[in-house]
Amino acid sequence: MHLWLGLGVGLLFAVTGLTGSILVFYPTIDEALHPGLARVATGGRPPSWQAVYDALRRDNPTRGGAWRIEVTPGGGPIPIRYYHPAETRARDFAPLMLWLDPVSLQAVRRGYWGDYWTTWIYDLHYRLLMQKPGAIAMGIAGIVMAAMLVSGLWAWWPRTGGWRRSLAWKRAASRSRRLYDLHKWTGIGGAIVLIVLTVTGVLLDLPDQVRPIVPRASPLFATPVLTSAPRPGGMLALDGLVARAQAVLPGSSLAWIETPADAHGVVRINLAAPGEPSRRFPRSNVWLDPYDGRVLAVRDARRDSGGDTLLTWLHPLHDGEAFGLAGRWLVFVSGLLPALLFATGLWRWWGRRRTRQS
Repeated sequence: MHLWLGLGVGLLFAVTGLTGSILVFYPTIDEALHPGLARVATGGRPPSWQAVYDALRRDNPTRGGAWRIEVTPGGGPIPIRYYHPAETRARDFAPLMLWLDPVSLQAVRRGYWGDYWTTWIYDLHYRLLMQKPGAIAMGIAGIVMAAMLVSGLWAWWPRTGGWRRSLAWKRAASRSRRLYDLHKWTGIGGAIVLIVLTVTGVLLDLPDQVRPIVPRASPLFATPVLTSAPRPGGMLALDGLVARAQAVLPGSSLAWIETPADAHGVVRINLAAPGEPSRRFPRSNVWLDPYDGRVLAVRDARRDSGGDTLLTWLHPLHDGEAFGLAGRWLVFVSGLLPALLFATGLWRWWGRRRTRQS
């Protein structure tokens, strides 16, 4: 079983692992690939978030939908997303990506998701470049990969001869045996992390299948559907709304600002509350009326149900963010292991096959 699963999905497992290793540090890699971002003042901050929003509306007068402004801890270029550009309407997910100089508020880089290298790698890893059907295919393949890992552990598990013999590394043995030992130790060393990465990847790839199941054990937070009523005075400044949101969840750090989608939309402030596993994509939110500043709804991730907590941890576990830089490096190294497992397993199988034929 392990042999045929490995021959069937081993190459895909290797590609998934290598692309996953790249994605652990993809924002840093992406910045290094675009020197224009490096020329922006390090640590620079905009005069106000309202000024950023005004610049977006001034430079993009035909784009009337919501803008998502990312607030990076270290300052510098401001990453911004516009989720439904007309230019990529035919694609399932291809937002307009902008980076603004925090001082001049001019766009120093722009592109569409999937059209530049790091996002192409992301789509290859997540959806095999096939949009939503690719995510389903990857989810199913992930289940097969998990079975392959478990079957490998089962095939190796000591039954006769004890643990000492099963763990032995025979340096003076034949090449086939040395390949087996390398394959064995790679699998043993990375088994736990690889199983966690594979299972979390399956759950992330199949949200439409997973989310209906979780509420049977634990209720999930329902994103509120909110509207506002336009006022003669217009919308309040974003900075004041941010301050009100942070007063609702004191001690939280600002992660994203989402502007209203239209005149009846609301402002959503995404905050990283203390203890959340992800700083970049936290789950705590405050929704506010942009005209009078009223708080319309709040989600404090620290009070989430068990089901929501499970879903919240999937992505930070999958990319290692939940355990800081050490966790990211652990996931990076683990992503290299499937290629080594596939190469050593294939090499040993091919060698033994040729021996049997001769």
